[in-house]
Amino acid sequence: MTVKMVLLAIMGLMLLIPLVLINEVIRERSQNAETARTEIGALWASAQTVTGPVLNVPGTKVVGDDGRYVTTTMHILPDDLKVNGVLMPEVRYRGIYETVVYNSGLKISGSFSIAGYEHLNDYTWQWGQAYISLGVSDNKGISDRADLTIDGVVIGAQPGAGQPDLFEKGISFPLPLDPEKINGFKGDFSLDIGLKGSGSIAFSPVGRTTEVTLTSAWEAPKFTGNFLPTDRDVTDAGFTANWSVTHLNRSFPQVWAGQSYIPTNDAFGVDLIMEADHYTKAERSAKYGLLFIALTFLVLIIIELRSAQRIHIFYYLLTALALILFFSLLTALSEHIGFNPAYLISSAATIGLLTAFFGSLLKKGWMVLLISGLLTVLYVFIFFLLAMKDYAFLVGNIGLFVMLAVLMIVSAKYRLFKE
Repeated sequence: MTVKMVLLAIMGLMLLIPLVLINEVIRERSQNAETARTEIGALWASAQTVTGPVLNVPGTKVVGDDGRYVTTTMHILPDDLKVNGVLMPEVRYRGIYETVVYNSGLKISGSFSIAGYEHLNDYTWQWGQAYISLGVSDNKGISDRADLTIDGVVIGAQPGAGQPDLFEKGISFPLPLDPEKINGFKGDFSLDIGLKGSGSIAFSPVGRTTEVTLTSAWEAPKFTGNFLPTDRDVTDAGFTANWSVTHLNRSFPQVWAGQSYIPTNDAFGVDLIMEADHYTKAERSAKYGLLFIALTFLVLIIIELRSAQRIHIFYYLLTALALILFFSLLTALSEHIGFNPAYLISSAATIGLLTAFFGSLLKKGWMVLLISGLLTVLYVFIFFLLAMKDYAFLVGNIGLFVMLAVLMIVSAKYRLFKE
């Protein structure tokens, strides 16, 4: 029996190879799913980061006696910026793979104050060429007509960000200003825009005070970026989140010239995640493969020690292969019917197969019940571990400790190994 246990230990280590191969297959399928998500996003619209509106004024400055000059653009941020957005998520498919995309309706409002910036950095500013720009990550996502209303004047959007100092993609609104009337410029603006995207949406805190409110029917948000919501409400029916950021919280000033700062580095927002998809769960469950094999082998050894029944090592190998095949079957089924039904079918099939196998092999009911009972407990235990998320590591360790304690008590009580 000692020699047999040594051989079983070596076999268990060798069975790590097919377990690793199954894990590689799961990762490959997961990468295929991620590729499909990227392709869907490229066709629909990629993750969006909204920056602005920003008031831009071209300028020049003479730098030499020979008349040489340099050009730049002054960027004036809003005094206050308010964004109210509604995200309407939708799950899209490519083959068996799925990802979440969204339509959104954004209401953007605020005001500009430009008095005092007429001679910034000794440049001569061409106020007659001023324009307002709004940065988005993917122009393909702009789904509605975007008209900017400022001081009661409606301005139609033009494609392009105007210049790449702050962002490479977006739209712009020409706003020629009279230099002699700058002090009387109020700069109150409003903009309604429909924006499509996939996966996530974020906003740059360009206002001296930036307030963003987002609501959605998506029940699994992940808040990301440099700032978390000041308050949020997440339920099974969706979420509502509010952010409030002041100019003291961000890493850039209210006005500057050129490419000195990148506001998108301070962006914040939300990811519409698909909670622990079936590939993640399948990979996590496969990590317990050796535990399944080890505990099943121990039960079989206990049966051999407590009875005259002897089990050939070849049957141990067949049992281990059936346990390993469970994880591959689980992954294949979960791609089509979801993780929970796949787990139920795969575990029932594996338990049924091994119960029938040992029923014909051992010819003793209590042995078969012991093995099928152990497997049932193991599969239920692993399922709850996968569902617990934050407490999975703690509960898993407690469960393993209890199992080890039971094995120690049983081996000591019945003196399985006599000196």
